[in-house]
Amino acid sequence: MEQAPRSIFDNSARSEWVRMRTLLLLRWLAVAGQTLAVFVGVYFLELRLNVGLCMLTIGTSVIFNLISIFVLPESKRLSQRQTTFSLLFDLGQLVFLLYLNGGLNNPFAVLILAPVTISATALKRNATLLVAGGAILSITLLALDYIPLQSVTGQLLELPDLYIGGTWAALIIGVVFLSAYARRVTVETFTMSQALAATQMAMAREHELSMLGGVVAAAAHEMGTPLATIKLVASELEDDLKDQPELQEDVKLINEQTDRLRQILRDMGQAGKEDMLIKKTPITSLVQTAAEPHENRGKEIHFLANGETDFSALDDIPFVNNSLEIIHGIRNLIQNAVDFSESTVWVQSVWTDKSIRVLIGDNGKGYPVELLGRIGEPYLGKRYSKETGQPNRPGYEGMGLGLFIAKTMLERTGAQLTFANAAMDGYVNVGQNRYLRSMVGVTGAVVNVRWQREHIERARGGALAPNPQVK
Repeated sequence: MEQAPRSIFDNSARSEWVRMRTLLLLRWLAVAGQTLAVFVGVYFLELRLNVGLCMLTIGTSVIFNLISIFVLPESKRLSQRQTTFSLLFDLGQLVFLLYLNGGLNNPFAVLILAPVTISATALKRNATLLVAGGAILSITLLALDYIPLQSVTGQLLELPDLYIGGTWAALIIGVVFLSAYARRVTVETFTMSQALAATQMAMAREHELSMLGGVVAAAAHEMGTPLATIKLVASELEDDLKDQPELQEDVKLINEQTDRLRQILRDMGQAGKEDMLIKKTPITSLVQTAAEPHENRGKEIHFLANGETDFSALDDIPFVNNSLEIIHGIRNLIQNAVDFSESTVWVQSVWTDKSIRVLIGDNGKGYPVELLGRIGEPYLGKRYSKETGQPNRPGYEGMGLGLFIAKTMLERTGAQLTFANAAMDGYVNVGQNRYLRSMVGVTGAVVNVRWQREHIERARGGALAPNPQVK
C-alpha cells in the first residue's frame, strides 16, 4: 500500500530539516579551528597545553565524521533523535576540550552557544530543552572544575572569581535567551510558511474551479445556437407527426433532453460565467456572490448598501474587479461570521468618493478582547483553545487559517482590514458610524474591509471579451 505523503501541517516535519552534510561541514570547520587554536597556543602564545589529550579529543570528531560518511549518505536528512545525538556529541567534545584548557577562562567558551542555537532552530521543544539543559550543566561544571591554563614558565592564566562568575552568568543567560529567541522566530516563520502554503492551495483551488466553470460557460455559450436549432426542428417535427404517435413520442423525448442539457450547462457554468466572462461587477453583486454558499446554513444574512436594503433605488453603485481574491476573502469572513453568530449576519457595502468598504457584522459574542490585536495570525484559534480551554465554535477546533487566508488575499488587492467588536467605543470613524447604526442588531464581531476607490473601481459599460480558446 502506498504511503500517504506527509502533510505540510505535520509539525514533525520540522525534525527532518537538517541534512547530515550540513553538520559534517560544520564539524570539519570546528576540527580545523580547534587544531589551529592548539597550534597557535603552543607555538605562538607559548602555553603549556596537554597536546596529546587535545588532539585525541579533536580526533574523536574526525572519527565521528568518518563513521557518518561511511554509514549514511551525505544527502540524508537526519531525524530528530539523530540530530539531537549529533549536537550533544559536539557539545560534549567542546566541553571536554575547554576542561583541558582553562574552563571558562578560555575565551572560546562562548562556542557552547552554537549547538543550542542550532537545536532551537531545527528541532522541536523537547530536544531543544535537552541540549540547552546539557549546555547549562556543562557551563556550571566548567566554572567549578577545569585544568588551568599555564604558560611555559609555569604562570597560571586565570581570571578573578568575579569575572568567572560573570562569564558563567552571561553564558547561562545567553543559552536561555538565544534558544528562546531563535525558537520563537523559527516557529513563527514555520507556521507562517504553512499558512501561506494553505493560502496558495486555496487560491489554486479557486482558480481551477473558475477555469473549469469558465470552460463549461464557454461551451454553453457556443452550444446555445445548435441547441436552439435542435429545439426548433424538434418542435416542428412534433407538430408534423401528430398522426404517428410512436414517432411523436421520440421527438418529444429529444425535445425534453435538449431542455435538460441546456439547464445542465447553465447550472454548471454559472460560477465560471461570473468569473471568466464578466470581468467587472457591482460591489453589491460581488458581495452577494461571495455570501451565496452560506445563505442556507440556518442563519439569516441581511445585505445592505450605504444603509439601504433596496438596491434598485441606488444608481451610483461602483463597479469593481470580479476578483477571485476578493470573493474568496469576503467569503471566508462571512463564513466566520455565520459560524459564530447566534442567528443573523449583516453584510453592508459602503462607498464614498474616496473609498469602498465592506462591513460584516454578526450578533454573536464577538472576538476575545485579549486577542483583538492578534486577529488574522495563522493558528491563533488553536492557540487560544489551548490557552483558555474554550472551544472556538461548537464541535469544531479552528486553526485561525480562515481569517489569515481572508486577510492575506484581501490585502493583496490593496484592502485594509480592521477587526473589532460592536460593543467597543471609538473603533470606527465618524463616516462609518451611521452605516453601522443601520445594521440594527449587530452585537458581536465587526470586520471592516476598506479599499481606496481609485484602486479597485472599474468603469461601467464595455463589451464582454470573446470566449477563450480551450487548449
